[in-house]
Formats: sequence, structure tokens, C-alpha cells
Amino acid sequence: MSSVMSSFVEKIGSTFLDLIETMAISFSIFLVIYLFLLQPHQVNGQSMVPNFQSGEQVLTDKITYKTRDPQRGEVVVFHAPPDANCVEGTGCDFIKRIIGVPGDTVEIKENAVWINGEKLPEPYVPSDYAILPGNATKEKSIYLGPNEFFVCGDNRPYSSDSRSWGAITKDEIVGRVFLRYWPLSVISLINKATYPSPF
Repeated sequence: MSSVMSSFVEKIGSTFLDLIETMAISFSIFLVIYLFLLQPHQVNGQSMVPNFQSGEQVLTDKITYKTRDPQRGEVVVFHAPPDANCVEGTGCDFIKRIIGVPGDTVEIKENAVWINGEKLPEPYVPSDYAILPGNATKEKSIYLGPNEFFVCGDNRPYSSDSRSWGAITKDEIVGRVFLRYWPLSVISLINKATYPSPF
């Protein structure tokens, strides 16, 4: 084999190895981000309409809740509880808004959510949407213990949520939804809803 051909083969081999190394590093970085920092999720269903539409893609921040507790008004992704009747083996996750936090007493009455005896103002829920109790909140209140959270979909008439199957725990929460990135026409940061005192 000529020295020119040998040099050419060496260059091709070196380029190929560089490419493999770059791909391995890129994949490792992606894996670390996916497992520990951020995770993409797709909104499935109508439970968060009008604020999230089915098919939209969001990024979930998996690190924030390792340093602090979830807060009222934040949108979260969590593993669906057994009573939600997800198809077995699908590993389905839900996207909902945190309404109640540990120490709260939650009631659903008079077409509204009541927290500790105070009606919760919810501007993200259209005024003509019915807010009805479910099996877990029918004619009774729910007290949230340590690490328990009450979550609801913004589309109250068509959301399976804590009204039906009760509170979720912190360890069931995958993370905080912080960015909607697809479709590009609706790309936006997802901010926590704010409430007046005493909330």
C-alpha cells in the first residue's frame, strides 16, 4: 500500500473515531440531562384547556423540587395514581396544576375551590367552567398531610384529578413544567399562578 493511500486510510479512521467519540459524549450529556435535569413531555387530552392544548410539547424541570417543595399555582407532571385507571404498562404521566399544599384543607363547593375556608381565586379557569366535586371531595373536605398535594386540571368539567382520586405525594411528582416549546407558535415560559393573601 502506498504512503498516500496509507495516509488517506489513517485520516478516514481518525475522522471516524472522532465522530464516534463526539456522538458518545453527546449521548452521555443528553442522558444526564434527561435522567436528572430536564425531561420532555407531551400534553395528551383536554384536561388543561384552555391553557395547554393536546399535542403540545413541554419541558419538565426535574431538579427544582429536590431543593424546595412544590408551590400552589405551579403546573406539574406526575405519575398517574392507581385510581386514575391508566392502561397498565403505559407508565402514563399527568399534567395538572397544584391547588392545595401540605397543611391545607380543601373543599369543592359553590362552583369553586375553597382552601382553609377561603374561596380560591382562579383566573386561569374560564368563568363558565363548572367546578364540581368528585368522589374524593363529594360532601367532604380533604386535609393534606406532609408531602401531600391537591392537583386539578384547568379544564375542570373534563379533568380526572384530585377531586376524584385524592391527593398525590411529592415522590410521585416528576417535576415542574417550565417551558412549552412546541409548536413554535406557542413557545413560552410557564409561570406559577399567583394568588392574593391569604394564599
